[in-house]
Amino acid sequence: MTIFKEKVDEEYLTIAETKEILEDIEAERSMDEDREMRYELARAIEHVNRFAMLDPDEADEFVDQLRDLEKIDEATAYKIANLRPLDRDELRSVFAQERYSLSGDELDEILNVVKQYA
Repeated sequence: MTIFKEKVDEEYLTIAETKEILEDIEAERSMDEDREMRYELARAIEHVNRFAMLDPDEADEFVDQLRDLEKIDEATAYKIANLRPLDRDELRSVFAQERYSLSGDELDEILNVVKQYA
């Protein structure tokens, strides 16, 4: 017998938005003394605290600027915003599974947007 879980909803988030959500969950859990934080939740909170460099509004602005560029879909824009690649090689790895490759000028255009938020 196989149990399938149905995907109810899917939403892309930046690390900054995730940090905000996890801070709310952490505050809620800390109010209840009987309720411990699971290991996975504690690790997720530690991760976002380490890597979230922007506030949620800046992160949304960053994603919007990336979405305005040609050849960048929503998922890729969020991936770039979360990873903030610093050079062409790092940026190429984001596009490694795509069926197309970007020219040097296109990569530089994306990196210029990234540098504004780095």
